[in-house]
Amino acid sequence: MKEELVILVDQEDNKIGLMPKMEAHEKAVLHRAFSVFVFNKDKELMLQQRALHKYHSPGLWTNTCCSHQRDGESNIDAGTRRLQEEMGFSVSLKETTSFIYKAPFANGLTEHELDHILVGYYEDAPFINKDEVEAWKWMPLEEVKKDMKVNPDQYTEWFKIIFDKFYTYIAS
Repeated sequence: MKEELVILVDQEDNKIGLMPKMEAHEKAVLHRAFSVFVFNKDKELMLQQRALHKYHSPGLWTNTCCSHQRDGESNIDAGTRRLQEEMGFSVSLKETTSFIYKAPFANGLTEHELDHILVGYYEDAPFINKDEVEAWKWMPLEEVKKDMKVNPDQYTEWFKIIFDKFYTYIAS
C-alpha cells in the first residue's frame, strides 16, 4: 500500500509541497490537518477513543475524527471523507477556525500541524471502523472540560490544545 502524502504548508496555510506522512512526523515538518467535532441536539460532543494499535496516541480519547487533507481536497471534503471512513456517517460540516500546534510523542514522532476545526451535528450512533476507533461516546462539553483537567493523560495532545485555546469556537 502506498504511503499517504501530507500537504506541507507555511504559517499562512499556503501549500509548499508534499511529503510522506511518516516522514513529516519524523522530521516535525508543518503540514495541513483537520479536526472534526460532531454534536447532538443536547450539545454533547461525540468523542472517539483511538484504536489501540495507532502509531501515536493509541487508546486516547479525542474529538470525533481527525486526519490530513489529500492534495487538491478541500477541508470540508477531507473532513466529510474521514468522518465516513472512521465513524461511518456523513453530516454537513462548517469550518470555524485553524491553529498551529507542535506536539512531540514518546515514540520519536512529532505532530506539527496547521489544524482546521470543523463542526457538524448528528443524532444517531456511529458505525465505527475498528481499524481506526476503539470506542465512542457522547459527552457534554463541560464534562469533557472537567475530565480533561482530572485525567489529562487520557486525551490526545491536539484535543487538549483545542479545548484550552479554541473552546469558544467549538462550543458555539
